[in-house]
Amino acid sequence: MKWKKVAIDTITAAVDVIGSRLVDLGISGFEVIDKVPLTEQETKGMFIDILPDLGPDDGRATVVFYLEEGPDETRMLDAVRGMLRDVRAEQEIGSGTLTITQTENEDWENNWKQYFKSFSVGNILIHPSWEDVPEETEGMIPLAIDPGTAFGTGSHETTRLCIRALEKLITGGEKVLDIGCGSGILSIAALLLGAGSALGTDLDEAAIEASEENARRNGIDEERFTVIQGNILDNPRVQQAVGGGYDILAANILAPVILELTKQAADYLKPGGYFVSSGIIDTKAPEVEAALKANPAFELVASDQDGEWFSFTARRV
Repeated sequence: MKWKKVAIDTITAAVDVIGSRLVDLGISGFEVIDKVPLTEQETKGMFIDILPDLGPDDGRATVVFYLEEGPDETRMLDAVRGMLRDVRAEQEIGSGTLTITQTENEDWENNWKQYFKSFSVGNILIHPSWEDVPEETEGMIPLAIDPGTAFGTGSHETTRLCIRALEKLITGGEKVLDIGCGSGILSIAALLLGAGSALGTDLDEAAIEASEENARRNGIDEERFTVIQGNILDNPRVQQAVGGGYDILAANILAPVILELTKQAADYLKPGGYFVSSGIIDTKAPEVEAALKANPAFELVASDQDGEWFSFTARRV
């Protein structure tokens, strides 16, 4: 599949309004490139250890987004140009010129694969789907994963925290709900550990495709693992399709979403079921912990930490 990479040359003072107008046009995913130094608080939530030296801030910025080649491409580009004219009438935006280049999915889907190597979490051996299972892994449970464009190779601390919690909770036959399933890694890990069935939800169509493909490559059939696209927090269709009576609800999402999820998580769990939450940076951990403790539907039974990231396990009373 071919895409057009569109780069808008602008200034940092105009980035927020241009980004907002792009969202209004239906372009919700874009990248901002500038030299504005990040604060310590901002870097807390990032999945990287070392930031490059960008040099002094010169006030310039580039807003980058991608358009799939097709009949709507020209219409959308015209709409973007019209939007920039409207914004320029209200404020300074720099040159506002568009630079358009052609790219392909492989540019960002495959280049990272050289850095994804096999590793273990507890008794599970996670390995790239394009490589054979490493030798000397007798007794371990192999889990082949290819996240595609979805989040989740298992190597991030938040995913490891969830898998460790699942290993402790699964004894056999459990019904698992995986909210924000990404590549499907938590559902697949739960099923390989002995869970009876799993249902995953995610907003991203790429996550749905990656989850289904990863389930197939691990020998898991559709009767044991299904995936639904949509927002379980505010979409009645998704909520109805998910239903209830789950033994385990796992959510590896960022803290603000976890806080919202605590308000309805008990609705999906049977009495005695467990809510496993992760994706929680240390600065947000006290807030999530307090929300779980204040919720009469839950009893906080465990917490875990890996680097700056936390997970919590609560039992529905």
